[in-house]
Amino acid sequence: MAKQGLSKHYPCWLANAPIPGASELDVFDKFTGKRATRVGFADAALVRKAIVAAYKARQAMADFPPDKRRDVLEHCVRRFTQRQEELALALCVEAGKPIRDARGEVTRLIDTFRIAAGEATRIDGEVLELQISPRTRGYRGMVKRVPIGACAFITPFNFPLNLVAHKVAPALAAGCPFVLKPAAKTPVGALIIGEVLAETDLPRGAFSVLPCSNEDAALLVEDERLALLSFTGGLVGWDLKARAGRKKVTLELGGNAACIVDEDPGQSLDAVIERMVFGAYYQSGQSCISVQRIFVHRAQYAAFRKKMKDAVGKLRMGDPKDEKVFIGPMVDEDAAKRVEAWMDAAIERGAKALVRGKRKGNQLPAALLEKVAHDTDLYRKEAFGPVAILEPFDDFEQAIDLVNDSDFGLQAGVFTGSITHAMRAWDRIEAGGVIVGDVPSFRVDNMPYGGVKMSGLGREGVRSAIRDMTEDRLLVVRDV
Repeated sequence: MAKQGLSKHYPCWLANAPIPGASELDVFDKFTGKRATRVGFADAALVRKAIVAAYKARQAMADFPPDKRRDVLEHCVRRFTQRQEELALALCVEAGKPIRDARGEVTRLIDTFRIAAGEATRIDGEVLELQISPRTRGYRGMVKRVPIGACAFITPFNFPLNLVAHKVAPALAAGCPFVLKPAAKTPVGALIIGEVLAETDLPRGAFSVLPCSNEDAALLVEDERLALLSFTGGLVGWDLKARAGRKKVTLELGGNAACIVDEDPGQSLDAVIERMVFGAYYQSGQSCISVQRIFVHRAQYAAFRKKMKDAVGKLRMGDPKDEKVFIGPMVDEDAAKRVEAWMDAAIERGAKALVRGKRKGNQLPAALLEKVAHDTDLYRKEAFGPVAILEPFDDFEQAIDLVNDSDFGLQAGVFTGSITHAMRAWDRIEAGGVIVGDVPSFRVDNMPYGGVKMSGLGREGVRSAIRDMTEDRLLVVRDV
């Protein structure tokens, strides 16, 4: 039977076992500001023990058969399905995520583990033809993929379930033990995942889930017993890469995603607006592929501007547990104040607010601006809040140039009825993914996902992550 509501306390997980932690961390309801629960909080000594346990578990995890890895992942799918409402409520409380969005993230958690279960028995290799000259006759070559070893995972606050899933599920499929540091502001979902993993027969040391300080997490970056660091979060990721030594590093560091609405959008403006509102404002814009910059062909601009303004003005803000609320609280008041200050600075430089409300603590109403100068923080940096910018363009090539006028390049969206323009966008837009006919906020959990420029390094998505968590091992056999 699934639990109703949050537990009063959640332990850490060290080498598959629950422990109280070195201290306790309060987790707050992001809407009420009241303490919702407490979790175990690790120190450097516990992080070090987890690294040792993961390092020792390398061979046991490599020997854990693919069918048993699949069974573990399928067990997780069943248990997450049974605990859907509990997981959604935890998201709603600890992340301030509107309940409908929270349920959607739980669905994606389940999808990600289901995809990984299917991939666990499909990690294949290749046969190499080595007989390329008289010298190499009688030689046969084969390559298989083997687990890279112990992994370190660091995840952010905004998707406390699915961004954890995109590291944990591929690691289990690949046969890699891991130590996970979830975000201190939203650790509950990851700790519940730990509860479910502890129900399985994974080898001891296969997993540890340790909320801890950034200072104590330095061990996850610098310890050479760890073969891979996978980090999702802010631009500090580049500093972590510089400190990571010889280990492989994958980074997903966000963006300021752009979306083009062509002269012929390929669908009705009403349909485009519906997707644009979702892309820009779902979970208060706290997504690295949230729509931030919207470029609209001048022939469509006036009509689009009016419809978008009307739609954004109707978005309801409030208690994320209310089924009718679309805009929930931001993760904390400092985040809301930062976005508010960026909007103020842009308006002082000549921007016009088409829609804007008054901030209440960490609750910031949806905002829509136009005429934003290109050298302002609101244009150049990642807003990570419920705000979008409108700007007209006259030529499709110009629109692509505007999209590329960014230090980031995670995903971009293009609404166009022209296959030529769609392919041109795919050729020219500097991003890890181009989404045609939808917003850049679209993601399916089996697709390669990651960015270029300041947006990161490497790709997530289950198969891509498994590839990063395994490496080639060659076998050459000589016939004698």
